[in-house]
Amino acid sequence: MPQPPRPVPTDQLEFALPPRHENAEDERRHRKERLAAALRLFGRFGFEEGVAGHITARDPEFTDCFWVNPFGMSFKHIRVSDLILVDHEGRVVEGRHHVNQAAFAIHSQVHRARPDVVAAAHSHSTYGRALSALGELLEPITQDVCAFYQDHALFDDYTGVVVDEEEGRRIATALGPHKAVILRNHGLLTVGDSVDAAAWWFITMERSCQVQLVAKAAGKPVPIDAASAAHTRDQLGNDLAAWINYQPLYQQISRSEPDLLT
Repeated sequence: MPQPPRPVPTDQLEFALPPRHENAEDERRHRKERLAAALRLFGRFGFEEGVAGHITARDPEFTDCFWVNPFGMSFKHIRVSDLILVDHEGRVVEGRHHVNQAAFAIHSQVHRARPDVVAAAHSHSTYGRALSALGELLEPITQDVCAFYQDHALFDDYTGVVVDEEEGRRIATALGPHKAVILRNHGLLTVGDSVDAAAWWFITMERSCQVQLVAKAAGKPVPIDAASAAHTRDQLGNDLAAWINYQPLYQQISRSEPDLLT
């Protein structure tokens, strides 16, 4: 009689975790690759609107500087070699393209206020803008959105295109210790301890905005109770969970568009 299949020991099963790097050069290359990939994904998902939108990644060695997409370049075309490095005064210190002044005004203040943040993502995505126009927070009506339960904020003001540092400071203050902020009449901003986490929070937040708008248009959503929403947030709402959720998207974009790594 044939023997039944034997379980593979769990210590022999593969499970991806965020990589560790031995030096700043390797970490820098890794962050730039992930940044270029995230920008390509934002382009694939239709998150860009003209020249609006940016994702930044703090440099691992020069921590008051960040890497960002060049002004005026399509998300869909960005490669690692296109990224620019901007210092704390908004000057381009590496690269040959201009920086989006709104990117500097917002992201420089977020990175300054939150030393724990490696990456920040902002874009004028459709459903994020729609919910922001209502001046509402996300409500705990699905499992996925519970990741943001009591962990996102509303910047309840709009004064025009953000081009000065004071407005950036006000946004950073509104963000506080949270993973995301809804900018009223503007869009979404998310942060994370990796590019992967910040990008995932933006992607799933945009989809959560869509679900909330659709659900409310269809009827009266049934909310998840506060205790269950908080418990689900504790399960799904950390940056490691975001990193893990993001990996299939990174695999898709890096394999289908390998030129982004050049």
